[in-house]
Amino acid sequence: MNGAESIIAAFKTHKIETIFGYPGGCIMPLYDALVSVSDNTPEQALQHILCRHEQGCALAADGYARASGEIGVCMATSGPGATNLITGVANAFADSIPMLVITGQVPTALIGTDAFQETDILGMTLGIVKHSYLVTDADELPSIVDQAIQLAQSGRPGPVWVDIPKDVLLAPVSREALMAIESNACETSPEKQTPRPDIAMPAQKETIGKTWQGNIEKARQLLASAKKPLLYSGGGVSMAMAENTLRTFLEETQIPCVETLKGLGNSGRSYSHNLGMLGMHGSKAANLAVQECDLLISAGARFDDRATGNVNTFAPNAHIIQIECDPAEISKLKACDIALQGNLAEILPALSMPLDITEWQKKCTIDKRTNGFCRPANSEQTTPHETINGPDFVAMLSRLSQDKSIISCDVGQHQMWVAQHYTFNHPRSHLSSGGLGTMGFGLPAAIGAQFAMPDHTVINVSGDGSFMMNVQELATIKRHQLPIKIIILDNQCLGMVRQQQELFYKQRYSEIDLSDNPDFLKMAEAFEIPSHSITQASQMRRAIETLFAYEGPMLLHVKINSQENVWPIVKPGSANSEMIDETSHTQQTKGSAA
Repeated sequence: MNGAESIIAAFKTHKIETIFGYPGGCIMPLYDALVSVSDNTPEQALQHILCRHEQGCALAADGYARASGEIGVCMATSGPGATNLITGVANAFADSIPMLVITGQVPTALIGTDAFQETDILGMTLGIVKHSYLVTDADELPSIVDQAIQLAQSGRPGPVWVDIPKDVLLAPVSREALMAIESNACETSPEKQTPRPDIAMPAQKETIGKTWQGNIEKARQLLASAKKPLLYSGGGVSMAMAENTLRTFLEETQIPCVETLKGLGNSGRSYSHNLGMLGMHGSKAANLAVQECDLLISAGARFDDRATGNVNTFAPNAHIIQIECDPAEISKLKACDIALQGNLAEILPALSMPLDITEWQKKCTIDKRTNGFCRPANSEQTTPHETINGPDFVAMLSRLSQDKSIISCDVGQHQMWVAQHYTFNHPRSHLSSGGLGTMGFGLPAAIGAQFAMPDHTVINVSGDGSFMMNVQELATIKRHQLPIKIIILDNQCLGMVRQQQELFYKQRYSEIDLSDNPDFLKMAEAFEIPSHSITQASQMRRAIETLFAYEGPMLLHVKINSQENVWPIVKPGSANSEMIDETSHTQQTKGSAA
Protein backbone atom coordinates (compact mmCIF):
# COMPACT_ATOMS: atom_id res chain seq x y z
CA MET A 1 0.00 0.00 0.00
CA ASN A 2 1.37 3.41 -0.91
CA GLY A 3 0.73 6.71 0.85
CA ALA A 4 -2.28 7.61 -1.27
CA GLU A 5 -3.90 4.23 -0.69
CA SER A 6 -3.34 4.54 3.05
CA ILE A 7 -5.42 7.74 3.02
CA ILE A 8 -8.31 5.91 1.34
CA ALA A 9 -7.98 3.20 3.99
CA ALA A 10 -8.15 5.88 6.72
CA PHE A 11 -11.33 7.30 5.20
CA LYS A 12 -12.96 3.90 5.38
CA THR A 13 -11.77 3.30 8.94
CA HIS A 14 -13.36 6.58 10.01
CA LYS A 15 -16.50 5.91 7.93
CA ILE A 16 -15.91 8.93 5.70
CA GLU A 17 -18.07 8.32 2.64
CA THR A 18 -18.14 11.63 0.74
CA ILE A 19 -15.25 13.81 -0.46
CA PHE A 20 -15.37 17.08 -2.42
CA GLY A 21 -12.40 17.73 -4.63
CA TYR A 22 -10.69 18.80 -7.84
CA PRO A 23 -7.74 16.87 -9.32
CA GLY A 24 -4.39 18.14 -10.53
CA GLY A 25 -0.75 17.14 -10.93
CA CYS A 26 0.55 16.69 -7.38
CA ILE A 27 -2.66 15.20 -5.94
CA MET A 28 -3.04 12.78 -8.86
CA PRO A 29 -1.72 9.72 -6.96
CA LEU A 30 -4.62 10.11 -4.52
CA TYR A 31 -7.10 10.25 -7.39
CA ASP A 32 -5.51 7.14 -8.86
CA ALA A 33 -5.97 5.43 -5.49
CA LEU A 34 -9.67 6.33 -5.53
CA VAL A 35 -10.01 4.23 -8.68
CA SER A 36 -7.70 1.36 -7.77
CA VAL A 37 -9.07 0.85 -4.26
CA SER A 38 -12.67 1.10 -5.49
CA ASP A 39 -11.92 -1.57 -8.12
CA ASN A 40 -10.73 -3.91 -5.39
CA THR A 41 -13.54 -3.18 -2.90
CA PRO A 42 -16.51 -1.79 -4.88
CA GLU A 43 -18.90 -2.30 -1.98
CA GLN A 44 -16.91 0.24 0.04
CA ALA A 45 -16.37 2.77 -2.76
CA LEU A 46 -16.03 6.39 -1.67
CA GLN A 47 -18.24 9.03 -3.23
CA HIS A 48 -16.07 11.74 -4.75
CA ILE A 49 -17.91 14.90 -5.81
CA LEU A 50 -16.19 16.94 -8.50
CA CYS A 51 -17.01 20.58 -7.84
CA ARG A 52 -16.16 23.13 -10.51
CA HIS A 53 -13.88 25.34 -8.41
CA GLU A 54 -11.75 24.47 -5.40
CA GLN A 55 -13.50 27.14 -3.32
CA GLY A 56 -16.71 25.28 -4.10
CA CYS A 57 -15.08 22.08 -2.80
CA ALA A 58 -14.22 23.63 0.55
CA LEU A 59 -17.61 25.32 0.97
CA ALA A 60 -19.45 22.13 0.00
CA ALA A 61 -17.46 20.21 2.62
CA ASP A 62 -18.38 22.95 5.09
CA GLY A 63 -22.09 22.61 4.25
CA TYR A 64 -21.85 18.82 4.54
CA ALA A 65 -20.38 19.16 8.04
CA ARG A 66 -22.89 21.79 9.21
CA ALA A 67 -25.91 19.81 8.07
CA SER A 68 -24.74 16.41 9.28
CA GLY A 69 -22.62 17.15 12.33
CA GLU A 70 -19.89 14.96 10.79
CA ILE A 71 -16.52 15.93 9.39
CA GLY A 72 -16.39 17.44 5.91
CA VAL A 73 -13.53 16.48 3.60
CA CYS A 74 -12.08 18.39 0.63
CA MET A 75 -8.95 17.99 -1.43
CA ALA A 76 -7.07 19.72 -4.22
CA THR A 77 -3.71 19.88 -5.89
CA SER A 78 -0.77 22.15 -5.08
CA GLY A 79 -0.36 25.81 -5.98
CA PRO A 80 -3.60 27.40 -7.26
CA GLY A 81 -5.63 24.37 -6.23
CA ALA A 82 -4.56 24.82 -2.63
CA THR A 83 -4.82 28.61 -2.63
CA ASN A 84 -8.34 28.39 -4.06
CA LEU A 85 -9.36 26.35 -1.02
CA ILE A 86 -8.25 29.04 1.43
CA THR A 87 -11.44 31.12 1.61
CA GLY A 88 -13.59 28.06 2.24
CA VAL A 89 -11.22 26.79 4.92
CA ALA A 90 -11.10 30.22 6.57
CA ASN A 91 -14.90 30.17 6.58
CA ALA A 92 -14.91 26.83 8.39
CA PHE A 93 -12.32 28.04 10.89
CA ALA A 94 -14.30 31.19 11.71
CA ASP A 95 -17.42 29.12 12.45
CA SER A 96 -15.65 26.15 14.11
CA ILE A 97 -16.65 23.59 11.47
CA PRO A 98 -14.85 20.20 11.49
CA MET A 99 -13.02 19.74 8.20
CA LEU A 100 -10.18 17.67 6.82
CA VAL A 101 -8.26 19.41 4.03
CA ILE A 102 -5.82 17.37 1.94
CA THR A 103 -3.61 18.95 -0.69
CA GLY A 104 -0.87 17.66 -2.93
CA GLN A 105 2.52 19.34 -2.82
CA VAL A 106 5.50 19.31 -5.17
CA PRO A 107 7.94 16.43 -4.54
CA THR A 108 10.08 16.87 -1.44
CA ALA A 109 13.26 17.41 -3.47
CA LEU A 110 11.64 20.43 -5.17
CA ILE A 111 10.22 22.14 -2.08
CA GLY A 112 11.80 25.57 -1.77
CA THR A 113 12.91 25.76 -5.39
CA ASP A 114 9.94 27.73 -6.75
CA ALA A 115 8.88 24.65 -8.67
CA PHE A 116 5.84 24.61 -10.95
CA GLN A 117 2.68 25.04 -8.85
CA GLU A 118 4.62 25.23 -5.59
CA THR A 119 3.26 27.42 -2.79
CA ASP A 120 4.03 27.48 0.91
CA ILE A 121 0.47 26.53 1.78
CA LEU A 122 1.45 25.67 5.35
CA GLY A 123 2.72 29.18 5.95
CA MET A 124 -0.23 30.78 4.17
CA THR A 125 -2.83 28.99 6.27
CA LEU A 126 -1.38 29.07 9.80
CA GLY A 127 -4.04 31.53 10.97
CA ILE A 128 -7.07 29.70 9.53
CA VAL A 129 -6.60 26.12 10.69
CA LYS A 130 -6.76 24.32 13.99
CA HIS A 131 -3.57 22.47 13.06
CA SER A 132 -1.58 21.68 9.92
CA TYR A 133 0.92 19.08 8.73
CA LEU A 134 3.53 18.85 5.98
CA VAL A 135 4.16 15.11 5.62
CA THR A 136 7.68 14.17 4.57
CA ASP A 137 7.70 10.44 5.42
CA ALA A 138 5.15 7.96 4.01
CA ASP A 139 5.31 5.91 7.21
CA GLU A 140 4.05 8.92 9.16
CA LEU A 141 1.11 9.49 6.83
CA PRO A 142 -1.38 6.95 8.31
CA SER A 143 -0.82 8.28 11.82
CA ILE A 144 -1.06 11.92 10.74
CA VAL A 145 -4.30 11.43 8.80
CA ASP A 146 -5.78 9.56 11.78
CA GLN A 147 -4.74 12.37 14.13
CA ALA A 148 -6.05 15.04 11.77
CA ILE A 149 -9.50 13.45 11.51
CA GLN A 150 -9.81 13.15 15.28
CA LEU A 151 -8.37 16.59 15.98
CA ALA A 152 -10.75 18.31 13.58
CA GLN A 153 -13.71 16.95 15.56
CA SER A 154 -12.43 17.14 19.13
CA GLY A 155 -12.78 19.98 21.61
CA ARG A 156 -13.72 23.08 19.65
CA PRO A 157 -13.99 21.74 16.08
CA GLY A 158 -12.17 23.25 13.15
CA PRO A 159 -10.31 22.55 9.90
CA VAL A 160 -7.07 20.57 9.91
CA TRP A 161 -4.84 20.79 6.82
CA VAL A 162 -2.59 17.96 5.60
CA ASP A 163 -0.16 18.90 2.80
CA ILE A 164 1.50 15.90 1.13
CA PRO A 165 4.31 15.94 -1.46
CA LYS A 166 3.65 13.84 -4.53
CA ASP A 167 6.53 11.44 -3.86
CA VAL A 168 5.17 10.74 -0.35
CA LEU A 169 1.79 9.83 -1.86
CA LEU A 170 3.56 7.39 -4.19
CA ALA A 171 5.96 5.92 -1.61
CA PRO A 172 5.18 2.57 0.04
CA VAL A 173 3.96 2.57 3.62
CA SER A 174 5.52 -0.03 5.91
CA ARG A 175 3.39 -2.80 7.35
CA GLU A 176 4.39 -1.69 10.86
CA ALA A 177 2.97 1.82 10.29
CA LEU A 178 -0.31 0.39 9.03
CA MET A 179 -0.58 -2.14 11.86
CA ALA A 180 -0.06 0.62 14.44
CA ILE A 181 -3.07 2.50 13.06
CA GLU A 182 -5.19 -0.66 12.94
CA SER A 183 -4.31 -1.35 16.58
CA ASN A 184 -5.21 2.20 17.56
CA ALA A 185 -8.55 1.91 15.72
CA CYS A 186 -9.42 -1.16 17.79
CA GLU A 187 -8.49 0.57 21.04
CA THR A 188 -10.63 3.62 20.18
CA SER A 189 -13.66 1.71 18.92
CA PRO A 190 -17.05 3.28 19.76
CA GLU A 191 -17.43 0.95 22.74
CA LYS A 192 -14.06 1.95 24.26
CA GLN A 193 -13.64 5.50 22.98
CA THR A 194 -13.43 8.31 25.53
CA PRO A 195 -13.72 12.01 24.69
CA ARG A 196 -10.44 13.57 23.69
CA PRO A 197 -9.30 16.46 25.91
CA ASP A 198 -9.89 19.97 24.64
CA ILE A 199 -6.93 21.46 22.85
CA ALA A 200 -5.54 24.16 25.15
CA MET A 201 -2.33 25.45 26.62
CA PRO A 202 -1.30 23.56 29.80
CA ALA A 203 -1.62 26.69 31.97
CA GLN A 204 -5.14 27.30 30.72
CA LYS A 205 -6.09 23.69 31.35
CA GLU A 206 -4.77 23.88 34.89
CA THR A 207 -6.52 27.12 35.84
CA ILE A 208 -9.79 26.75 33.95
CA GLY A 209 -10.23 23.15 32.86
CA LYS A 210 -11.33 21.82 36.26
CA THR A 211 -13.37 24.76 37.45
CA TRP A 212 -16.91 24.14 36.26
CA GLN A 213 -17.79 21.68 39.01
CA GLY A 214 -16.17 23.93 41.59
CA ASN A 215 -18.01 26.97 40.27
CA ILE A 216 -21.41 25.43 39.66
CA GLU A 217 -22.76 26.22 43.14
CA LYS A 218 -21.79 29.88 42.78
CA ALA A 219 -23.50 29.93 39.39
CA ARG A 220 -26.64 28.36 40.86
CA GLN A 221 -26.72 30.99 43.58
CA LEU A 222 -26.47 33.77 41.00
CA LEU A 223 -29.28 32.22 38.98
CA ALA A 224 -31.51 31.71 42.01
CA SER A 225 -31.17 35.35 43.06
CA ALA A 226 -31.61 36.84 39.57
CA LYS A 227 -34.80 38.79 38.82
CA LYS A 228 -34.13 39.21 35.09
CA PRO A 229 -32.05 36.25 33.85
CA LEU A 230 -31.43 35.75 30.13
CA LEU A 231 -29.88 32.89 28.14
CA TYR A 232 -27.63 33.90 25.24
CA SER A 233 -26.84 30.86 23.07
CA GLY A 234 -24.73 30.39 19.98
CA GLY A 235 -23.29 27.87 17.56
CA GLY A 236 -21.51 25.97 20.31
CA VAL A 237 -24.81 24.33 21.26
CA SER A 238 -25.06 22.25 18.08
CA MET A 239 -21.31 21.57 18.11
CA ALA A 240 -21.75 19.98 21.53
CA MET A 241 -24.86 18.10 20.30
CA ALA A 242 -26.58 19.80 23.24
CA GLU A 243 -29.79 21.03 21.57
CA ASN A 244 -32.06 18.75 23.61
CA THR A 245 -30.16 19.53 26.81
CA LEU A 246 -30.59 23.26 26.22
CA ARG A 247 -34.31 22.86 25.50
CA THR A 248 -34.77 20.87 28.71
CA PHE A 249 -32.96 23.62 30.61
CA LEU A 250 -35.26 26.25 29.10
CA GLU A 251 -38.40 24.24 29.87
CA GLU A 252 -37.34 23.79 33.48
CA THR A 253 -36.27 27.39 34.08
CA GLN A 254 -38.56 29.21 31.61
CA ILE A 255 -35.81 31.80 31.10
CA PRO A 256 -36.22 34.20 28.17
CA CYS A 257 -33.53 33.57 25.57
CA VAL A 258 -31.77 35.24 22.64
CA GLU A 259 -29.75 33.57 19.91
CA THR A 260 -26.83 34.43 17.65
CA LEU A 261 -26.93 33.96 13.89
CA LYS A 262 -25.37 30.51 14.27
CA GLY A 263 -27.57 29.70 17.26
CA LEU A 264 -30.91 30.22 15.50
CA GLY A 265 -33.06 27.16 16.15
CA ASN A 266 -31.37 26.24 19.43
CA SER A 267 -34.56 26.67 21.46
CA GLY A 268 -36.86 25.20 18.81
CA ARG A 269 -39.97 26.68 17.23
CA SER A 270 -42.30 26.19 20.16
CA TYR A 271 -40.44 27.92 22.99
CA SER A 272 -42.56 30.97 23.77
CA HIS A 273 -39.84 32.96 25.57
CA ASN A 274 -37.43 33.01 22.60
CA LEU A 275 -36.88 36.67 21.66
CA GLY A 276 -35.01 35.89 18.45
CA MET A 277 -31.63 36.97 17.14
CA LEU A 278 -29.67 39.67 18.93
CA GLY A 279 -27.07 42.06 17.57
CA MET A 280 -26.56 44.35 14.59
CA HIS A 281 -29.72 43.19 12.81
CA GLY A 282 -31.33 41.54 15.81
CA SER A 283 -34.83 42.17 17.07
CA LYS A 284 -35.43 45.13 19.35
CA ALA A 285 -36.92 42.71 21.87
CA ALA A 286 -33.70 40.68 21.99
CA ASN A 287 -31.38 43.67 22.24
CA LEU A 288 -33.55 45.38 24.87
CA ALA A 289 -33.58 42.21 26.97
CA VAL A 290 -29.78 42.07 26.91
CA GLN A 291 -29.61 45.70 28.02
CA GLU A 292 -32.03 45.14 30.93
CA CYS A 293 -31.12 41.67 32.22
CA ASP A 294 -29.38 41.29 35.57
CA LEU A 295 -27.89 37.87 34.73
CA LEU A 296 -26.65 36.78 31.31
CA ILE A 297 -25.89 33.10 30.80
CA SER A 298 -23.73 32.63 27.71
CA ALA A 299 -23.95 29.10 26.29
CA GLY A 300 -21.68 28.31 23.36
CA ALA A 301 -21.44 31.93 22.21
CA ARG A 302 -18.28 34.00 21.84
CA PHE A 303 -19.41 37.64 22.25
CA ASP A 304 -18.78 38.39 18.59
CA ASP A 305 -18.89 42.08 17.68
CA ARG A 306 -21.89 41.57 15.36
CA ALA A 307 -23.80 40.19 18.35
CA THR A 308 -22.60 42.60 21.03
CA GLY A 309 -22.13 45.90 19.21
CA ASN A 310 -19.92 48.05 21.42
CA VAL A 311 -18.92 45.35 23.90
CA ASN A 312 -18.41 47.87 26.71
CA THR A 313 -22.13 48.67 26.61
CA PHE A 314 -23.28 45.07 26.18
CA ALA A 315 -25.34 43.69 29.10
CA PRO A 316 -24.29 46.65 31.29
CA ASN A 317 -26.40 45.63 34.30
CA ALA A 318 -25.73 41.92 34.26
CA HIS A 319 -23.57 39.40 36.02
CA ILE A 320 -22.24 36.99 33.39
CA ILE A 321 -21.97 33.22 33.56
CA GLN A 322 -19.99 31.94 30.57
CA ILE A 323 -20.31 28.28 29.56
CA GLU A 324 -17.62 27.49 27.02
CA CYS A 325 -15.54 24.50 25.89
CA ASP A 326 -12.63 26.60 24.61
CA PRO A 327 -10.71 28.26 27.46
CA ALA A 328 -9.26 30.80 25.02
CA GLU A 329 -12.75 32.31 24.62
CA ILE A 330 -13.46 32.78 28.31
CA SER A 331 -13.42 36.49 29.20
CA LYS A 332 -11.65 37.17 25.88
CA LEU A 333 -13.95 40.00 24.83
CA LYS A 334 -16.25 40.46 27.82
CA ALA A 335 -15.21 39.67 31.38
CA CYS A 336 -17.40 37.04 33.00
CA ASP A 337 -18.17 36.66 36.70
CA ILE A 338 -18.22 32.88 36.64
CA ALA A 339 -16.57 30.62 34.04
CA LEU A 340 -17.92 27.12 33.50
CA GLN A 341 -15.42 25.58 31.09
CA GLY A 342 -16.44 22.20 29.74
CA ASN A 343 -19.20 20.34 27.96
CA LEU A 344 -22.54 22.16 27.66
CA ALA A 345 -24.41 18.86 27.80
CA GLU A 346 -22.97 18.23 31.27
CA ILE A 347 -23.09 21.77 32.64
CA LEU A 348 -26.62 22.91 31.77
CA PRO A 349 -28.41 20.10 33.70
CA ALA A 350 -26.30 20.92 36.77
CA LEU A 351 -27.33 24.57 36.51
CA SER A 352 -31.04 23.93 35.99
CA MET A 353 -33.65 24.85 38.61
CA PRO A 354 -37.25 26.20 38.74
CA LEU A 355 -37.39 30.00 38.87
CA ASP A 356 -39.97 32.60 39.83
CA ILE A 357 -39.47 35.34 37.23
CA THR A 358 -43.08 36.02 36.19
CA GLU A 359 -42.77 39.80 35.86
CA TRP A 360 -39.64 39.52 33.70
CA GLN A 361 -41.31 36.94 31.48
CA LYS A 362 -44.35 39.20 31.04
CA LYS A 363 -42.20 42.18 30.09
CA CYS A 364 -40.21 40.15 27.55
CA THR A 365 -43.44 38.78 26.07
CA ILE A 366 -44.82 42.30 25.60
CA ASP A 367 -41.54 43.44 24.02
CA LYS A 368 -41.63 40.44 21.69
CA ARG A 369 -45.16 41.29 20.53
CA THR A 370 -44.32 44.93 19.87
CA ASN A 371 -40.65 44.69 18.87
CA GLY A 372 -40.22 41.17 17.54
CA PHE A 373 -39.92 39.88 14.01
CA CYS A 374 -43.26 38.09 13.60
CA ARG A 375 -44.83 38.92 10.22
CA PRO A 376 -48.63 39.12 10.48
CA ALA A 377 -50.63 36.43 8.73
CA ASN A 378 -52.46 39.07 6.70
CA SER A 379 -49.17 39.92 4.99
CA GLU A 380 -50.31 37.32 2.43
CA GLN A 381 -53.19 39.58 1.43
CA THR A 382 -51.72 41.74 -1.31
CA THR A 383 -52.94 44.01 -4.05
CA PRO A 384 -52.53 42.71 -7.63
CA HIS A 385 -49.56 44.94 -8.52
CA GLU A 386 -47.84 45.16 -5.16
CA THR A 387 -44.10 44.64 -5.42
CA ILE A 388 -42.38 41.89 -3.45
CA ASN A 389 -41.10 42.72 0.02
CA GLY A 390 -38.06 40.65 1.07
CA PRO A 391 -39.18 39.99 4.68
CA ASP A 392 -42.70 39.05 3.57
CA PHE A 393 -41.32 36.60 1.02
CA VAL A 394 -39.06 34.94 3.60
CA ALA A 395 -41.91 34.75 6.14
CA MET A 396 -44.11 33.01 3.57
CA LEU A 397 -41.26 30.67 2.66
CA SER A 398 -41.02 29.77 6.35
CA ARG A 399 -44.76 29.11 6.63
CA LEU A 400 -44.82 26.88 3.55
CA SER A 401 -41.63 24.93 4.29
CA GLN A 402 -41.66 21.49 5.84
CA ASP A 403 -39.81 20.46 9.00
CA LYS A 404 -37.19 18.58 6.94
CA SER A 405 -36.06 21.71 5.13
CA ILE A 406 -32.53 23.08 5.26
CA ILE A 407 -31.88 26.72 4.35
CA SER A 408 -28.42 27.47 2.98
CA CYS A 409 -27.92 31.24 2.87
CA ASP A 410 -25.49 33.39 1.05
CA VAL A 411 -24.33 36.69 2.57
CA GLY A 412 -26.12 40.01 2.42
CA GLN A 413 -29.56 41.48 3.05
CA HIS A 414 -31.33 38.24 2.19
CA GLN A 415 -29.20 36.48 4.84
CA MET A 416 -30.47 38.83 7.53
CA TRP A 417 -34.09 38.56 6.36
CA VAL A 418 -33.82 34.78 6.66
CA ALA A 419 -32.33 35.14 10.15
CA GLN A 420 -35.10 37.51 11.15
CA HIS A 421 -38.19 36.03 9.53
CA TYR A 422 -37.60 32.30 8.98
CA THR A 423 -38.50 30.21 12.02
CA PHE A 424 -35.99 27.41 12.54
CA ASN A 425 -36.67 24.34 14.63
CA HIS A 426 -33.05 23.16 14.69
CA PRO A 427 -29.71 24.97 14.22
CA ARG A 428 -28.53 22.43 11.64
CA SER A 429 -31.43 23.52 9.43
CA HIS A 430 -29.79 26.93 9.03
CA LEU A 431 -26.48 27.08 7.16
CA SER A 432 -25.03 30.57 7.13
CA SER A 433 -21.54 32.03 6.96
CA GLY A 434 -21.28 33.78 10.32
CA GLY A 435 -17.75 34.70 11.31
CA LEU A 436 -16.28 35.28 7.85
CA GLY A 437 -19.35 36.46 5.94
CA THR A 438 -18.38 34.66 2.73
CA MET A 439 -20.33 35.65 -0.36
CA GLY A 440 -20.77 32.62 -2.59
CA PHE A 441 -21.16 30.29 0.41
CA GLY A 442 -24.79 29.34 -0.15
CA LEU A 443 -24.81 27.32 -3.38
CA PRO A 444 -21.85 24.99 -2.69
CA ALA A 445 -22.92 24.65 0.97
CA ALA A 446 -26.37 23.58 -0.24
CA ILE A 447 -24.70 20.94 -2.43
CA GLY A 448 -22.78 19.60 0.57
CA ALA A 449 -25.93 19.60 2.69
CA GLN A 450 -27.91 17.72 0.04
CA PHE A 451 -25.29 14.96 -0.11
CA ALA A 452 -25.25 14.79 3.68
CA MET A 453 -29.06 14.78 4.06
CA PRO A 454 -30.51 13.34 0.84
CA ASP A 455 -34.02 13.00 2.30
CA HIS A 456 -34.23 16.71 3.24
CA THR A 457 -35.38 19.61 1.08
CA VAL A 458 -32.36 21.89 0.68
CA ILE A 459 -33.05 25.51 -0.25
CA ASN A 460 -30.36 27.98 -1.26
CA VAL A 461 -31.52 31.54 -0.56
CA SER A 462 -29.18 33.90 -2.35
CA GLY A 463 -28.83 37.46 -3.58
CA ASP A 464 -27.89 38.36 -7.12
CA GLY A 465 -24.43 39.43 -5.97
CA SER A 466 -23.66 36.31 -3.93
CA PHE A 467 -25.12 33.95 -6.51
CA MET A 468 -22.61 35.04 -9.14
CA MET A 469 -19.68 34.26 -6.83
CA ASN A 470 -19.92 30.46 -7.24
CA VAL A 471 -22.45 30.11 -10.04
CA GLN A 472 -20.28 27.46 -11.70
CA GLU A 473 -21.56 24.94 -9.15
CA LEU A 474 -24.81 24.75 -11.12
CA ALA A 475 -22.83 22.22 -13.15
CA THR A 476 -22.41 20.06 -10.04
CA ILE A 477 -26.15 20.22 -9.40
CA LYS A 478 -26.85 19.25 -13.02
CA ARG A 479 -24.40 16.33 -13.02
CA HIS A 480 -25.88 14.76 -9.89
CA GLN A 481 -29.46 15.99 -10.45
CA LEU A 482 -29.53 17.31 -6.90
CA PRO A 483 -33.07 18.48 -6.05
CA ILE A 484 -31.82 21.78 -4.60
CA LYS A 485 -34.24 24.70 -4.69
CA ILE A 486 -32.48 27.96 -5.57
CA ILE A 487 -34.07 31.30 -4.70
CA ILE A 488 -32.43 34.51 -5.93
CA LEU A 489 -33.68 37.70 -4.28
CA ASP A 490 -32.62 40.10 -7.01
CA ASN A 491 -32.35 43.82 -6.25
CA GLN A 492 -29.72 44.42 -8.95
CA CYS A 493 -27.21 45.79 -6.47
CA LEU A 494 -24.94 44.86 -3.59
CA GLY A 495 -27.77 45.48 -1.15
CA MET A 496 -26.00 45.44 2.20
CA VAL A 497 -23.17 47.63 0.94
CA ARG A 498 -25.67 50.01 -0.64
CA GLN A 499 -27.60 50.20 2.64
CA GLN A 500 -24.53 51.08 4.67
CA GLN A 501 -23.49 53.67 2.09
CA GLU A 502 -26.98 55.17 2.31
CA LEU A 503 -27.05 55.30 6.11
CA PHE A 504 -23.44 55.91 7.12
CA TYR A 505 -21.66 57.36 4.06
CA LYS A 506 -24.05 60.18 3.13
CA GLN A 507 -25.47 58.25 0.15
CA ARG A 508 -22.15 58.26 -1.67
CA TYR A 509 -22.79 55.06 -3.61
CA SER A 510 -19.67 53.34 -4.83
CA GLU A 511 -19.51 50.21 -7.03
CA ILE A 512 -22.77 48.61 -5.94
CA ASP A 513 -24.63 48.61 -9.29
CA LEU A 514 -25.46 45.11 -10.62
CA SER A 515 -28.10 46.20 -13.14
CA ASP A 516 -26.20 44.38 -15.88
CA ASN A 517 -26.80 40.98 -14.28
CA PRO A 518 -27.24 38.13 -16.76
CA ASP A 519 -30.66 36.63 -17.39
CA PHE A 520 -30.75 34.12 -14.53
CA LEU A 521 -33.50 32.08 -16.18
CA LYS A 522 -31.42 31.58 -19.33
CA MET A 523 -28.44 30.71 -17.15
CA ALA A 524 -30.50 28.03 -15.38
CA GLU A 525 -31.72 26.76 -18.74
CA ALA A 526 -28.12 26.31 -19.88
CA PHE A 527 -27.68 23.86 -17.00
CA GLU A 528 -31.05 22.18 -17.72
CA ILE A 529 -32.54 23.51 -14.48
CA PRO A 530 -36.19 24.65 -14.73
CA SER A 531 -36.76 28.21 -13.57
CA HIS A 532 -39.43 30.82 -13.01
CA SER A 533 -39.46 34.56 -12.26
CA ILE A 534 -41.89 36.58 -10.16
CA THR A 535 -42.24 40.33 -9.70
CA GLN A 536 -45.46 40.79 -7.70
CA ALA A 537 -46.41 39.86 -4.15
CA SER A 538 -49.55 38.07 -5.32
CA GLN A 539 -47.33 35.54 -7.11
CA MET A 540 -45.31 34.49 -4.05
CA ARG A 541 -47.42 31.65 -2.65
CA ARG A 542 -47.92 29.82 -5.93
CA ALA A 543 -44.25 30.21 -6.88
CA ILE A 544 -43.05 28.77 -3.55
CA GLU A 545 -45.53 25.90 -3.69
CA THR A 546 -44.41 25.10 -7.24
CA LEU A 547 -40.79 25.13 -6.11
CA PHE A 548 -41.48 22.59 -3.36
CA ALA A 549 -43.72 20.41 -5.52
CA TYR A 550 -41.07 19.88 -8.21
CA GLU A 551 -38.97 16.78 -7.60
CA GLY A 552 -35.73 17.96 -9.18
CA PRO A 553 -33.64 21.13 -8.99
CA MET A 554 -35.42 24.41 -9.70
CA LEU A 555 -34.54 28.10 -9.63
CA LEU A 556 -36.92 30.86 -8.56
CA HIS A 557 -35.96 34.40 -9.50
CA VAL A 558 -37.59 36.97 -7.19
CA LYS A 559 -37.47 40.62 -8.21
CA ILE A 560 -37.35 43.02 -5.23
CA ASN A 561 -36.89 46.75 -4.77
CA SER A 562 -33.28 47.92 -4.91
CA GLN A 563 -33.96 50.51 -2.16
CA GLU A 564 -35.24 48.01 0.40
CA ASN A 565 -33.25 47.90 3.66
CA VAL A 566 -32.80 45.51 6.56
CA TRP A 567 -34.30 46.90 9.77
CA PRO A 568 -33.28 47.40 12.49
CA ILE A 569 -29.57 48.08 12.12
CA VAL A 570 -26.89 49.09 14.60
CA LYS A 571 -24.13 51.32 13.25
CA PRO A 572 -20.80 49.44 13.45
CA GLY A 573 -19.10 50.25 16.75
CA SER A 574 -22.27 51.59 18.39
CA ALA A 575 -24.22 50.11 21.28
CA ASN A 576 -27.06 47.71 20.47
CA SER A 577 -29.36 50.04 22.41
CA GLU A 578 -28.80 52.60 19.63
CA MET A 579 -30.69 50.56 17.03
CA ILE A 580 -31.95 52.40 13.97
CA ASP A 581 -35.32 51.25 12.62
CA GLU A 582 -37.22 52.35 9.56
CA THR A 583 -39.40 54.79 11.52
CA SER A 584 -36.53 56.54 13.28
CA HIS A 585 -34.52 56.70 10.04
CA THR A 586 -37.47 58.25 8.17
CA GLN A 587 -37.99 60.83 10.90
CA GLN A 588 -34.27 61.66 10.96
CA THR A 589 -34.20 62.01 7.17
CA LYS A 590 -37.23 64.34 7.20
CA GLY A 591 -35.66 66.37 10.01
CA SER A 592 -32.41 66.75 8.09
CA ALA A 593 -34.30 67.79 4.97
CA ALA A 594 -36.24 70.40 6.92
